[in-house]
Amino acid sequence: MISRQNGQAKPLSTPSILEEHDLSSGAAWLSSAPQTVQDQFLDSLDEHELAALPWMFDFWALDHQLAPEGDWRTWVIMGGRGAGKTRAGSEWVRSMVEGDMPMDPGRAKRVALVGETFDQVRDVMIFGDSGILACSPPDRRPKWEASRRRLVWANGAVAEAHSASSPEALRGPQFDAAWVDELAKWKKAEEAWDMLQFGLRLGERPQQVVTTTPRNVQVLKQLLQASSTVRTSAPTEANRAYLASNFLEEVRNRYGGTRLGRQELDGVLLDDAEGALWKTSMLERTRVSELPEFDRIVVAVDPAVSSGKASDACGIMVVGAQTKGARKDWRAVVIEDATIQGASPQGWAEAVVAAYERHGADRVVAEVNQGGDLVETLLRQVSPMTPYKSVRATRGKIARAEPIAALYEQGRVAHYSDLGALEDQMCNMTTQGYVGRGSPDRVDALVWALTELMGGPAERPSVRTL
Repeated sequence: MISRQNGQAKPLSTPSILEEHDLSSGAAWLSSAPQTVQDQFLDSLDEHELAALPWMFDFWALDHQLAPEGDWRTWVIMGGRGAGKTRAGSEWVRSMVEGDMPMDPGRAKRVALVGETFDQVRDVMIFGDSGILACSPPDRRPKWEASRRRLVWANGAVAEAHSASSPEALRGPQFDAAWVDELAKWKKAEEAWDMLQFGLRLGERPQQVVTTTPRNVQVLKQLLQASSTVRTSAPTEANRAYLASNFLEEVRNRYGGTRLGRQELDGVLLDDAEGALWKTSMLERTRVSELPEFDRIVVAVDPAVSSGKASDACGIMVVGAQTKGARKDWRAVVIEDATIQGASPQGWAEAVVAAYERHGADRVVAEVNQGGDLVETLLRQVSPMTPYKSVRATRGKIARAEPIAALYEQGRVAHYSDLGALEDQMCNMTTQGYVGRGSPDRVDALVWALTELMGGPAERPSVRTL
């Protein structure tokens, strides 16, 4: 471990204390050591070492935040939300550019900072709480030149901000290092990534770091398969010391054990289930950020037959559609997943009516195979005038879901808002059955909603039953 004093590397005076303990970082050891040992360690540092300690990332870093050894071209840091990926990227850039003289041998001189948009590069990678400026000590902090969209260090190193949404802007510049953030989210991922690779051509050994939450996208899977790629990963909990305790509790309670939770919290790259009716890549293409005007909106319900924490959820989906006009113009948007878990029959009936009123829906559609007339009775008790239609399943779940999956393949259905739990169930619906945990209650409600909208007043779109 070193500190820097007047530009010279200087070892900390007590590295042997840390080496005696098998912990993920010096900071982890220090925080768990007895007070007398903490005092001994801190007292052994002179004033320059104490001043340098907060900026020594090797002392604070977790294992997955430290660059692997070896002759690699790409280091992928793949982790859950809040696992410390941004801090690792910022500190790696620092390690590449900081030097005490212009043209310092072995230091990067031209760095690309590439995010999904320019705003995200600026607000997260540069000015964010774990961005480059926040991680840089005052005497080594680079200057932000807003008009040129770049950071400039005193030794002459430059980091340029680039948006992956404008891949052509990467045609021409050249670099000897790059930090790529949230590659798996980029809408033009393959094009932007290719342009960056053509520009990463300066120096003896150009390198790049990719910090991303994993998603099942082709560009990330191909990168991880490359022989020149190394990877570190960690779940959200690895960085729990810097996260609110109630955040971890809430997200684990909601997403623990789900496909979305394994991806967003555990940082695991998930492949689609074999024979899945919906693919992750298919769902990624359905995102919309604004809602159109709808001709019809329905709330569909897959009622829970019991209540309590261990019971199946009551699937509640709100879906709108543009049903008027030519058959080829038929489109639908899943507006909200209002599914409720563990509620009493009265509780889920109130949730259904609330969703109906919140979105100004035209009708409530409910499956009555198990609840029979009780479903309508419960809804009428909450809201006697709510338009209601009962539906009864005469085919199995997969047979009902297949024509709905075909609508997605045709690009007729889009997703709005946070629908991660629904999409988790969708990706576990296969031609052989449901391979997820529990019952696909959300998918059942979705299927009923879209089936109702397809059979509305407008001409029914052509859907082939697989």
